[in-house]
Amino acid sequence: MSTLDAPSAPSPGLPGRPSWRVLAGLTLVVALAHMLVLGLAPTAIGPEPSPLANKFITRTIVIAPPASDKPAAPAATSAPPEARPPAAVKPRRPRAPSVPRPKPAPEPVASAPAPDTPDTPVETPDPTAQAAPDAGAKPPESPASAPPGGTGEGAPGATAGASNPTSGNIVGTQALRIPGSVTLDFEATGQVGASPQRGVFGELVWLQDGSRYDGRLTLKAVFFTLLNWHSTGRIGPSGLEPERYSESRKAEVASHFVRDQGQIIFSNNAPPVPLLANAQDRMSVMMQLGGLLAATPGNYPAGTRISIQTVGVREAEVWVFVVGDEEKISLPAGEFTARKLTRTPRRDFDRKLELWLAPAYGYLPVRIKQTEANGDFADAQLRKPLPEAPAN
Repeated sequence: MSTLDAPSAPSPGLPGRPSWRVLAGLTLVVALAHMLVLGLAPTAIGPEPSPLANKFITRTIVIAPPASDKPAAPAATSAPPEARPPAAVKPRRPRAPSVPRPKPAPEPVASAPAPDTPDTPVETPDPTAQAAPDAGAKPPESPASAPPGGTGEGAPGATAGASNPTSGNIVGTQALRIPGSVTLDFEATGQVGASPQRGVFGELVWLQDGSRYDGRLTLKAVFFTLLNWHSTGRIGPSGLEPERYSESRKAEVASHFVRDQGQIIFSNNAPPVPLLANAQDRMSVMMQLGGLLAATPGNYPAGTRISIQTVGVREAEVWVFVVGDEEKISLPAGEFTARKLTRTPRRDFDRKLELWLAPAYGYLPVRIKQTEANGDFADAQLRKPLPEAPAN
């Protein structure tokens, strides 16, 4: 009889059923793989998005225009700049301001030529007036015979502007003492036509620095100017040497002393006239006469005739002034002792000029009266006193 054998245990080396150790290892490997995948993969949704999600990069593509059959201009043939992302594009440099082209310099304007001497004979002052005798007048003193310091007996040593060092004596062909800078205020009366003029005020402004001078006499009413004389020039060996004289009311008219040509030229195109020695204008003649008397008053007794070419804005004539005696006058500024000088008209349409020069004020004019041929006049009288000049 046959015997039954019990089934034997499977061999450990057979592949039929894996061992527990293998299963444990596989389980560990699978778990590690899941952990690795879950740790590295981005979360689909969550409270915090990925930092890379905010970075959005664009790329600019420049599409070139279609090629033209005509050849492109030289400036257009250059290749367009390489397109770059906006973040990397360099900022444009500001365009340099365009420099404006310099305008062509204007052609130099030729200076106005000096007026030509007309073919017709030049009008000259009346020879009889130039040779008018100076009754009782002494000839001009030479520098050698001039008194020391330029002052004569009884002449004041200083003028109303005595504190001004520029006031002093001029010793040349004549002895003079030019007053220093000063301003004189006047109150005036006058007549224009049939209307008397009241409320007229004026001033004489005299400025000088020893080499040049500027003088202006103005009289003004409420609505218009009665008189406006202005003289500028230099101070030379013979005293005042005017260069320009003007009168103005609504418009200015002037005369020019052209010494290098020996002529007086008028702005109103009147014919030029010869310039005589020691010529003055209507403003400067008052200061020149005062300078003569201030330097040597003894040389000009009553009755002396002083001839001076006096220039206006339309003509130049030789004015003859007659020196009078000292007299007492009453002015708005007070009582004064003055020497009166009178220019008497020689012709029908000449004007009359009367000057009162005060020795105590360095022979400055304290009263000025001008009378026209038709009877119109302006009488300016000093209204503010000035301190007397100290005697030398």
